[in-house]
Amino acid sequence: MERVIIHVDMDYFYAAIEEREDPALKGKAVVVCMYSNRGESGGAVSTSNYIARDAGIRSAMPCKLAISKKPDAVFLPVRKAFYEEVSENVMEILRSNADSEEAFEKISIDEAFLEITESCNGDYDIAKEIGLRIKEEVKLKERITCSVGIGPNKLIAKMASSFRKPDGITVIRQEETEDFLKSMPVKKLWGIGKVTEDKLAEMEITTVEELAAFDVMELISVFGKKKGMWLKKAASGQDDSPVKERTASDQIGRMASLKNDSRNENMIFSLLDELMEDVIGKVKKRKVSFRSVTVTVIFSNFKTSTKSKTFNHAVNDREILDENAVELMKQFLEESTINFRRIGVRVGNLQESTGQKSLFDF
Repeated sequence: MERVIIHVDMDYFYAAIEEREDPALKGKAVVVCMYSNRGESGGAVSTSNYIARDAGIRSAMPCKLAISKKPDAVFLPVRKAFYEEVSENVMEILRSNADSEEAFEKISIDEAFLEITESCNGDYDIAKEIGLRIKEEVKLKERITCSVGIGPNKLIAKMASSFRKPDGITVIRQEETEDFLKSMPVKKLWGIGKVTEDKLAEMEITTVEELAAFDVMELISVFGKKKGMWLKKAASGQDDSPVKERTASDQIGRMASLKNDSRNENMIFSLLDELMEDVIGKVKKRKVSFRSVTVTVIFSNFKTSTKSKTFNHAVNDREILDENAVELMKQFLEESTINFRRIGVRVGNLQESTGQKSLFDF
């Protein structure tokens, strides 16, 4: 059976979340910055939407330079904890579409690999249907878009996902890999950085096709055995690395919007109950226990706040989750008079479940 891998890459993730949270940002250049202690002109661009990119703004660019390129852009500070909440929601969607828990690999906050060989039985038409279903589920549940690449290995899937961004899907079958790769400049080959690109240019290798045709022994003499052989294989579209999660996710969560900005307790606690039901279901499915509960509130003024409770021992009981999440939510209601826009709940400090039922069993 032919191997089938999906790579999912969220589109301009941080900026997309900010657009989702504030519809007034739609149609504007949005730049999310990691500010330094030198104020809003210090620091670097973390990400930007496509309108800002069209103005020449790129990731890692100094914020001061970005401001000079697009003074009327909306510049926002990074809200890493909030983005991680959304990321966990997305990763749970992706994980649920993989062949198994082990056939999933998160490689950053906004991208992951899934092996779906068994799910699609090696059929790329079925694989595309799975890819489209993932895109629809992410858009429906999180109201942001992603781009999907499908291929016979991680290398091809990764490169395919960036082929039709944003909100695209690209399928590259095994027999199509050579045509897909050959006209690309070598810098587009996943894993090649600036130093390697410059060294290849000195060897008059500028395209993937030229690299694939180059003598492997000469590559080894310049780059060493391991890298030389990898360059030859990658340029030929070969990659046998497994899809395997690098580190187990240390939290499970879910966040959702209220029907409208409100402090109505019935509405808030009803939604919180739905979120807890979803979270505890994922806890049971993954056979883990947790030592912390965190509740997040995004207010109508777009400010984000979190409250957490940590236990002495790991638990996996819905009753304990309910009791603590409700208590934390009540604290929010008592401390603030501002309407709530979105709420979330997550459990953290995960460990393999050992059958705990309650805090009081110890």
